[in-house]
Amino acid sequence: MDGPLWIDRHAPDLEEIRQDDARERLFRAIDEPMNLVVQGPPGVGKTAATRALARESHAAPESDLIEINVADFFGRTKKEIRTDPRFEGFLAGKSRMAKRDMINHVLTESAAYAPMSGEYKTVLLDNAEAIREDFQQALRRVMEKHHRTTQFVIATRQPSKLIAPIQSRCFPIRLRAPTTDETMDVLETICDREDVEYDADGLEFVASAAGGDLREAILSAQATAVEGGEITMTTAYETLGDVGDDDTIREALAAARDGDLKDARKTLDDLLDEGGYDGPDLLRETLRVARSGSAYGGDELARLHKLAGEADLDLVDGSDDRIHLTHLLAAWAAGRTELRAGFHEPVEA
Repeated sequence: MDGPLWIDRHAPDLEEIRQDDARERLFRAIDEPMNLVVQGPPGVGKTAATRALARESHAAPESDLIEINVADFFGRTKKEIRTDPRFEGFLAGKSRMAKRDMINHVLTESAAYAPMSGEYKTVLLDNAEAIREDFQQALRRVMEKHHRTTQFVIATRQPSKLIAPIQSRCFPIRLRAPTTDETMDVLETICDREDVEYDADGLEFVASAAGGDLREAILSAQATAVEGGEITMTTAYETLGDVGDDDTIREALAAARDGDLKDARKTLDDLLDEGGYDGPDLLRETLRVARSGSAYGGDELARLHKLAGEADLDLVDGSDDRIHLTHLLAAWAAGRTELRAGFHEPVEA
């Protein structure tokens, strides 16, 4: 795709954040700097909101906003961490350090140095649900020591994974998944700025397909504009309609509703084994597909989302994604509103 990504070129300013409560709390954090937990599902703008806050708060945001994705630490080897351009200055001459000590050292040094402008700097820890409890204890001590000069923003999908001492030191800011209308409004603004032709049906198709993931919606709109020259129902479907496993997921939903759990489980198995999904990803895709279609009424969708909330916890804590997802579909097909009541694992044929 040629040119900058729209998610970067049209990153929102603070006043452009459309969720009133979140926007007001972020503005409050400019005048009263505080540690924050920015929480919400994937793609709703947690990182973009933090960057917008930094641009308003700091005269030199390019220097006084430090972004650390937790995966940059916990998913990498010692050598990869040590040679990362963002961290190598902190770790020069420390090749004998254990990985644990490397991570603690980078966090401590990031928090310790003086801000380039103003009285404080901001450290963003993204995807913080992946931080182990022992590292969270170390982070808590860093937050306590440097609270006068460093604002910590912890972005996470699962705030319940944070230990109580960190939660108690942070002000929560909740970002929900945008509605289809809200997503369409964002896409319309971007298309007007880019001078891209569009119609309401095309924007609705893109917004619905994204299922509340604003980042995905913006990237899909850009892909459609590049491929089709405009965003209409036809160009959006031609660009996006044959991408992904929507039809396969619909088959699993239909099989479950028809009582054919064996077939539904086989479809889930195929998606997990061959489609490259993990359990939480497939759960999100299932909810998106269910919302984007017209086959299910409001009560059915509400029940599915309620059950999915329980299933999401099981997927995080459990060991077998396919059992938990089959459990979800079985409970939904049976008309239940609670996941754990009366379920028996389907017997393999």
